[in-house]
Amino acid sequence: MYDGAITRNEKGKVNIHPVTYKLNGIDIAANVYTPADYDPSKKYPAIVVAHPNGGIKEQVSGLYAQRLAEHGYITIAADAAYQGASGGEPRHTDNPAYRTEDIHGVADFITRYAGVDADRLGILGICGGGGYTLKAAQSDKRFKAVATLSMFNSGEVRRNGFQNSQLNTIQERLEQATKARAQEAAGGEIIYAGVASITDEEIAKTSTDLYREGYVYYYRTHAHPNSTFLYTMSSLLDLMTWDAATNMDMINQPLLMMAGSKADTKYMTDEAFSKATNAKNKELFLIDGATHIQTYWKPEYVSQAVKKLVSFYQTNL
Repeated sequence: MYDGAITRNEKGKVNIHPVTYKLNGIDIAANVYTPADYDPSKKYPAIVVAHPNGGIKEQVSGLYAQRLAEHGYITIAADAAYQGASGGEPRHTDNPAYRTEDIHGVADFITRYAGVDADRLGILGICGGGGYTLKAAQSDKRFKAVATLSMFNSGEVRRNGFQNSQLNTIQERLEQATKARAQEAAGGEIIYAGVASITDEEIAKTSTDLYREGYVYYYRTHAHPNSTFLYTMSSLLDLMTWDAATNMDMINQPLLMMAGSKADTKYMTDEAFSKATNAKNKELFLIDGATHIQTYWKPEYVSQAVKKLVSFYQTNL
């Protein structure tokens, strides 16, 4: 689902290895990328890549995992539990505690992978995966270097609306989520929030870059049957009381936060970054001219981000 994706493994090049492992009884599907001429008897630094909300490992997280593997890292992109090719019911649950546990779980797995130097483990979280990465890194000190790209604070947006556009309907939406949970508990139909499908006309009328370009990315140019804009309405019970930017002072690792200079989501990166008062060597890096979604695929912006990431990980791992 991205340009240059590996379709077959070749000697002397980056290779892809589909893997599965158990996390709290759920099957997790992931792809491990190994560097060119990978030798399992040697030791390599490793990077965990956490995907956006609704995203899957075959999209932007796979692209960045593959590109980082080209620079000598063992990388892994995993589908979150309840999402993508991973197990878990009900489907498309977006619980922040589960997403954070996914990140702890992928660290459990990759630190035992042949050739990985467990003392040189980094992480990259993209969009919603960036918010969950910040939360996981607050407590999980296996991550020696923490980076985010186009960080999206899922709790803040589900609570307040994008750009604080739904502050007046918080209690109403909590009532809806409560009723959805009660219906699920009674064995009734699962209610979903989000967008199941969208027309070209509706896309064109969408005013925000994040959602207009996001619809194009997820439903047109990089569409995949495992990827969806839907999430269970009951997930809002947990999402709306959660915030990626709380306890940011607990991150004491080196921190790199990257965002497009034109991204309408940049305010979330700014907010979290300002609260990371104890992070070592922290840096806010702007990708000049990029919107949020363009950092997922546009070659010149991806190359800028990868170059910065490689420099950051080389310094701190």
